Amino acid sequence: MKKVIITAVLLMVGMTVFAQRGRHYGQSRAMAQDLSVEQLATLRTKKMTLALDLTEKQQQQVMQLNLENVKFKRTTMEERRTEKKDRDEKPTAEEQFAFENQKLDRQIAQQEKMKKILDDDQYQLWKRLRMHQYAQGKKRMKKEGRS
Repeated sequence: MKKVIITAVLLMVGMTVFAQRGRHYGQSRAMAQDLSVEQLATLRTKKMTLALDLTEKQQQQVMQLNLENVKFKRTTMEERRTEKKDRDEKPTAEEQFAFENQKLDRQIAQQEKMKKILDDDQYQLWKRLRMHQYAQGKKRMKKEGRS
């Protein structure tokens, strides 16, 4: 009897945890798919303005950069979706390397552009925020069992 009660309590606690998580889980990703490219770029620019205290000129430059990034990401995601539907097996090691290499090259170019737009203090803060976001993403992926 004792084991049945303990099992029931653990089951109820587990269900409560999943119920709490389910309310907002994946909501931002779904919202991002519904927004236009310009809307997403505007939101990202405003978030950066709040975090980094950007000037008007910097806001315009960051907005252009965000527009480019969102457009690129949307087209790349669509290409990968169609590519994934067309084949059943996983990409080869060479394809994975090429994709990762291209992604890192793009990140380096992005970093150089941000270095030109931001002053030294803003740039250091931007780098810290990016590292924090990266760590949070890693933590989330590990929690979801994808890493």
